[in-house]
Amino acid sequence: MAYHRRGNKGRKKSNRQVQGDEVIRVPLPRGGQIFGVIEQALGSGWMDVRCEDGRIRRCRIPGKLKRRMWMRVGDLVIVQPWSVQSDERGDIVYRYTRTQVDWLLRRGKVSRDFLSGADVLL
Repeated sequence: MAYHRRGNKGRKKSNRQVQGDEVIRVPLPRGGQIFGVIEQALGSGWMDVRCEDGRIRRCRIPGKLKRRMWMRVGDLVIVQPWSVQSDERGDIVYRYTRTQVDWLLRRGKVSRDFLSGADVLL
């Protein structure tokens, strides 16, 4: 009986990035993406998100994320602004866990002032 390798199917995708000598296991915003904190859940996969640039965007949760994880008010997320209405709309690309938020705070990637109104720090 011969067993065949099926490419990358069934393997866990690595989320490691390397900056200098440091290996980063937490995804960071890149290519126009920004940090955001969920302010209000609107229903049907839409959220109001307070972004790092000071704007409040109405963001949608893509079906891929909607089926895999719950998003709550106060969660830290990565937002990809839309190309058309970039100041008003966006997509939520990733939600951070509490442990990842602590790591981002220790490394100085996110400020406590930005998270001050959020339930993430409790």
